[in-house]
Amino acid sequence: MRLWIAAYLRCLPLDALRPHWPHEDQAYAVLDQERVAALTPAAHRAGVRPGMRRGGAAAIAPGVELLTREPLAEADTLQGAALALLQYTPEVALAGEDTILLNVGASLQFFRGPRALHRRVAATLGALDLRVSLGMAPTAAGAWLLAHRPGRARLRRTLALPTLARRLDALPVALLPQAQPRLDWLHDIGCHTLADLRALPRAGLQRRSAPDLLQALDAAYGQSPELHRWIEPPPSFSRRIELMDYVEHTDAVLAVARRLAEQLGGWLAARQLAVRRVVLRLDHERGRHARPPTELELALAQPVWQAPQILNLLREKLGRLTLEAPVIAVALLAPDTVDQPAASTTLFPEPGGTAADHARLLDLLAARLGRDQVRRPCPTPDHRPEAANSWGDALDAPQRAEPLPATLDRPFWLLDPPQPLKLSGHRPQYAGQALRLMRGPERIESGWWDPALTVRDYFVAEDDARARYWIYRERDDEHARWFLHGLYA
Repeated sequence: MRLWIAAYLRCLPLDALRPHWPHEDQAYAVLDQERVAALTPAAHRAGVRPGMRRGGAAAIAPGVELLTREPLAEADTLQGAALALLQYTPEVALAGEDTILLNVGASLQFFRGPRALHRRVAATLGALDLRVSLGMAPTAAGAWLLAHRPGRARLRRTLALPTLARRLDALPVALLPQAQPRLDWLHDIGCHTLADLRALPRAGLQRRSAPDLLQALDAAYGQSPELHRWIEPPPSFSRRIELMDYVEHTDAVLAVARRLAEQLGGWLAARQLAVRRVVLRLDHERGRHARPPTELELALAQPVWQAPQILNLLREKLGRLTLEAPVIAVALLAPDTVDQPAASTTLFPEPGGTAADHARLLDLLAARLGRDQVRRPCPTPDHRPEAANSWGDALDAPQRAEPLPATLDRPFWLLDPPQPLKLSGHRPQYAGQALRLMRGPERIESGWWDPALTVRDYFVAEDDARARYWIYRERDDEHARWFLHGLYA
């Protein structure tokens, strides 16, 4: 099935400056060649209109801040949006300065149909803080025209060529870019819609207009092939968004990081890579009060490649961060990548969750609590209970899985250090109760090679309430002492 999605960035001059705005409800207008090219709703309420000159806008609404259009920022925003959309299809192309085309025919089954894919694309662009109109059609040019058509969003989606032809016929001829140079002549001869344009004699129309007009018309209706130049993702990922205003709260930083995470997810999908470590860099003021950038590093227990997972970990990291200085730019880097792991081929899910689920939990805990607070047990071949285990970094997988020792009668809790016990008639006491020896002794004599020599006899003891304890007696005939070393659950 042939299907295209066209994403028309309706307010690109404004959206390219969106991270610069301190408040969403302030009045801004963007000027292109001294005329208003785009404006916020607050500026519209103040009386500013598109096409108005700088002087008129300043006189009518002096409270509206007039910004100069930044083509480089718009191109970077458009490129970032295209990079994020690579997670849905590798065939992404730019159509002009404000539209992105996606060939999604091969992606429909994976994303559960056209409607679900349409919603996913809209959600991704919304996460980038872009205001868009989406068109869906069997041809790229048809999707482009539907995306630029005003009116209800439902009329901008069609899956069949006959329906597409009917909807294109109703569109004004002025919507076709190739008709713009001959628009006055077309209107003079009564040609106002694309249906009127198709009804004209092709030979005469070809003589009186540029050749690309008929080519574009045929391509939109699916009567001629279309050629596109697909976007090539860069070999490495390093994206930076520079802010015009100081940012002093992590919530604002997270909003910018969300855009970068979506772009990283698209880049990873296009390159078929997964990331094991990402770095979020916050740049501070330059000049006399310059400070080194703040770097937040995410080391992952298992490689990931989906934007929501990366964003959740960044949210946890930023939630624990206190900004020591205002932020003027946010950058996201992926210095450590590997090939994406193959999808699981098992018919039924593993009980208790998969290894990927466990790794995601470890990443979340490390981001929320700090990496040094999440540890994993590392068994040590030693008979001494206090030396039989050590703790390592939970995100560092062991080089080689050590075989577990045979099941021993050991308590769940060990006391560090062991608690001395009093004697009553040669019987150890705990909490004022004499303990009965149920099992033992288990002799542990080890550690002669280091200062922590252990020479003990261990017993399982029980009190009147049938609570069980793990106690030991030092092997000293003259001054034998008893200690409580563990508590059974």
